[in-house]
Amino acid sequence: MSTTDSALAAAPPPAPAAHHAVNLMIVVAVVLCAVLEVLDSTIVNVALPHIESAFGATNDQITWILTSYIVSSVVVMPLTGLMAQLIGRKRLILTSIIGFTVFSALCGLAQSLDMMVLFRLGQGMFGAFLIPLSQSILFDAFPREKRGQAMAMFGLGVIVAPVLGPTIGAFLTDTFSWRMVFYVNIPIAGLALIMMTGELPDDQPRKVRIDWPGLALLMLAIGALQFMLDQGQTLDWFSSRVIQSAAFVSAVSFLAFLVRGIGKADNIIDLGLFSDRNYLLASAIIAAFAVSMFGGIALLPLFVQGLLGYPVMMAGHLFIPRGLAAGFSMVFTGAVLVSRVDARVLAAIGLVLTAWSNWMIAVLPMEVTFWDLAWPGVVAGFGMGLIFVPLSTLAFDSIARSRQDEASGLYAVTRQLGSSIGIAAVAASLSRAVAMNHSHLVEHVTPYAAAARTYLAPLGLTPETPRGAALIAQQVQMQAAHLAYVQVFALLALIPLAILPLLLFMHRPTHGAGMPAGH
Repeated sequence: MSTTDSALAAAPPPAPAAHHAVNLMIVVAVVLCAVLEVLDSTIVNVALPHIESAFGATNDQITWILTSYIVSSVVVMPLTGLMAQLIGRKRLILTSIIGFTVFSALCGLAQSLDMMVLFRLGQGMFGAFLIPLSQSILFDAFPREKRGQAMAMFGLGVIVAPVLGPTIGAFLTDTFSWRMVFYVNIPIAGLALIMMTGELPDDQPRKVRIDWPGLALLMLAIGALQFMLDQGQTLDWFSSRVIQSAAFVSAVSFLAFLVRGIGKADNIIDLGLFSDRNYLLASAIIAAFAVSMFGGIALLPLFVQGLLGYPVMMAGHLFIPRGLAAGFSMVFTGAVLVSRVDARVLAAIGLVLTAWSNWMIAVLPMEVTFWDLAWPGVVAGFGMGLIFVPLSTLAFDSIARSRQDEASGLYAVTRQLGSSIGIAAVAASLSRAVAMNHSHLVEHVTPYAAAARTYLAPLGLTPETPRGAALIAQQVQMQAAHLAYVQVFALLALIPLAILPLLLFMHRPTHGAGMPAGH
């Protein structure tokens, strides 16, 4: 925070003993915390149809289960540094684990949609601190020259867990009940709590002056933006007064926050963090990467289930090769590559692989095998490790230890907003592309079109018959949808390539990444 003692920022405290012998108990505990938060953001998606049926909700109403969690999480996440100073990092993360567990259990016990939305708000608020605190604790557990290893461990939770979330969610829902997607958090949280309570060193709270107007503006800006992204597709975007109001509130609040916060000593967020060029550019890159990655992850189940007719479990299985590749890439990159190869080069390769994976899906025909769909995920999985580990190392290379909690919180927010933008953009682009493609195709389909008659001839039908007309209409809709998926996946392939030049403006890490081990 900007209230941090300048002496601390200039001269970080001596490295703790954990820097000489990494405490594996803490490492495992914080990775479990990361898994808790990010797994919950995707595992629930598969269970939504079952929850909708159980509560008798509509499609529009059921989306509030996702929206409530994400909005509360994103609004609270930037306050990580402030809260860590107010009550201490150890108290904050232990309280977050307990609160997240309690609200997870309450979600599993919910008897109505209103109760579920309320409990998801609480779950998101407590879960918001888990990711940034886990990252900063891992940084303290490893010496600077081994931060690549720390990010590899952290990445296993942050990147692999949401990739495997749909598979785990489908298994729990089909085998047991939709309530299990919430109950599964309890043993994971319990184990993390036990391991962390005895191993994480105590720290003392500090008196911090809270900038309440700045806090209100920040929460309004981020909350309204996240609400707009989550509900935009449902409410038909800017044709809705609600979405227009949310966009206006977000823009005005954010502008006011920036104007009053620049140069303000006690601003709720230390905007000076973004004066670090590596941190600023890494935040922009991770947000854009999240647009492409999470947009593709959201689009793939729609493609294989809605268009290709895959069952839920088979669609979930497509993510297993991606998750395994991502896990291997994280570990290998953190343990081997990041200490030997320039982190900027590794990130560039990762961005190219991400673009290639989306393009591989974009050029697929409608007649495909399981592995035709799975191989692009393997390529994307390798790209994840090559982006996440080096980019995190670059981002925090020059950030003082006293500012890591806050820097981790802001970095996590940019990644989360990027994923939300990606999911929203994919939904809007797909819907618009389907409508435009359908409108274009039907112009060329008439009862006298030779292609239509040739298609129906083997069935003994003509375009004039009711059944023949219905089959033609169905085929036109499928072709329009397939073209739309091709167009959106191609767009997702362009995004990582567009941000490649930003890596040229980042400086080489001075601690660890791309340096000899003894540097």
